Amino acid sequence: MPTSIPTLSAHGAEIPALGFGTSPMTGSFSAQEVVTALKAGYRHIDTARKYGTEREVGEAIRASGVPRGEIFLTTKVSHENLREADFARSVDESLRALQIDTIDLLMIHWPNPEIPVSEAVKGLAKAKRQGIARHIGVANFNTTLLDQALRHCPEPIVALQAEYHPYLDQSKVLAACRARGLAFVAYCPLGRGRLFDDKVLGEIAKSKGRTLAQIALRWLMQQNVAAIPRSSNAGRIAGNLDVFDFTLTDDEMQRIAALKRPDGRIANPVSRVPPWD
Repeated sequence: MPTSIPTLSAHGAEIPALGFGTSPMTGSFSAQEVVTALKAGYRHIDTARKYGTEREVGEAIRASGVPRGEIFLTTKVSHENLREADFARSVDESLRALQIDTIDLLMIHWPNPEIPVSEAVKGLAKAKRQGIARHIGVANFNTTLLDQALRHCPEPIVALQAEYHPYLDQSKVLAACRARGLAFVAYCPLGRGRLFDDKVLGEIAKSKGRTLAQIALRWLMQQNVAAIPRSSNAGRIAGNLDVFDFTLTDDEMQRIAALKRPDGRIANPVSRVPPWD
C-alpha cells in the first residue's frame, strides 16, 4: 500500500488523485468492495444518488474502521433534480442514505437542457453555504456549460468530473480546467474494460513489469488528473493503487495519447448530453 496518495489542490480542496468508483454500470455492487478499497489504502470514494450505492458506501465506511475525517467522499445530484427545491431534497436523501452530516464534494451529475445552469448551481451554492458540502463541482459539463457554472455560482467550483481514458481525447476540457484552476476527475479511466486488449498499452505494461490498468492510470496521474477506477477483485483494487512508484517516459505518454479515437466515448446518454468538446 502506498505511504501516501498525492492530492490535487483546487480552491481550497485537496482531492486524492486516486479514488474508488462505485457506479454499478459494469455489474452488481457490494459494500465489501468499498471496505476492501479502504483497507487497501484508498481515501477518496465516489458515489452518486443515481448509482443507488450510497447506502452501501455509508455502511462500508462505518465497517472499515477508517475515520470519517480521513475519507474524501463525493456524491452527486441527478439531472432531474436540479431545480432548487428538488436539489435540496436529493441532498437530504444522500445524507440519510450515507448516514453522514457533510459531503466532501457535492456535484451536479449531468446538465439538464431544460434547467438553466444559472438555476442548477443555486442548489450547489446553498449546500456549500450551509456547510452540508465542503466543496462543490460539476460532472459531464462541456467548456461552455462549465463557464456558465463558474459565472453564475457564487461559491467556488473546485472540480469537473468527466469520462477520460486513452481512447477519448479530452485535451480541450482538461486545458479549460487548468486555465480555471479546477481539478479534473476522470471516470471510466480504464474504458470499462475496452482498454485491456490494447497492444500499445500491453507493450508498455510488459516493458515496465506492470499491469495494463496501472499504465492507463499512471498516464492520467502524470497529467495531474484524478481517477476513480472500480473493481470487485481485491487484487486489482490493490493493484490499481500501486501507480506512484514508477514514471512513464515522454515517448510512452505520447504513444498512449495517440490512441484517441473518434468513437472513444462510452458514457453518452442521448437525453442529457451537451454538445461535447
